[in-house]
Amino acid sequence: MAIDALSGPCRPAANGAPTAAVVILHGYGANGDDLISLAPFFAQTLPHVIFYAPNAPQPWEGGGYGGRQWFGLPGYDPNAMQRDPNLRGERFKAMSAGAAAASIPLNKFIDQVLAEHTLAPNRLALLGFSQGTMMSLYAGLRREKQLAAILGYSGALVGADRIAGEIKTKPPVCLVHGAADPVVPALCMADIDQALTPLGVSVATHLIPGLQHGIDPDGARIGAAFLQKFIG
Repeated sequence: MAIDALSGPCRPAANGAPTAAVVILHGYGANGDDLISLAPFFAQTLPHVIFYAPNAPQPWEGGGYGGRQWFGLPGYDPNAMQRDPNLRGERFKAMSAGAAAASIPLNKFIDQVLAEHTLAPNRLALLGFSQGTMMSLYAGLRREKQLAAILGYSGALVGADRIAGEIKTKPPVCLVHGAADPVVPALCMADIDQALTPLGVSVATHLIPGLQHGIDPDGARIGAAFLQKFIG
């Protein structure tokens, strides 16, 4: 089966035919080339894994530089959300329609990867950064058959008000967030934990002191250990 629901770079398994896959979802305004650079590091502990980093379906509304977005972010104000947890909930609630639309080609892409490599769903993990974490959680928790795991950096939960009625599977989730993140407030990590843990989802959280909106070596090591546990 062709893998054509989304385009983007791929890094083959370092050691023979892949026995697992990681789909890496980039953030708002980036593209697949941005995060495929993580693959060599993760491949050190996951040599049998193939890595895909698809480009989001929409051109970035900020324009230029080959940027893409999973959905638009009109009126996004991280400073206001830092001050007001109710506003955080409202802003991410408003993103539900965009995430739902983007999940259609994303789910098709995941299905194509599974079919191409004859993998069971529990041999594929999602890795997201920022808006890519939002998409990983949105799509990954609503799939009919449970994926191996969801690793999310610097993200938030879109559609928290609907997740209890829409969740279909409960893959383990690992969240890593910079304490000094000026783009997606670090409080969003606690919001995810508070929404998913009561639903029976295993959520591990890691707050990185001093880190802003990014992935540092400590966070990368945490993520590699998490993925190794579930698809190693």
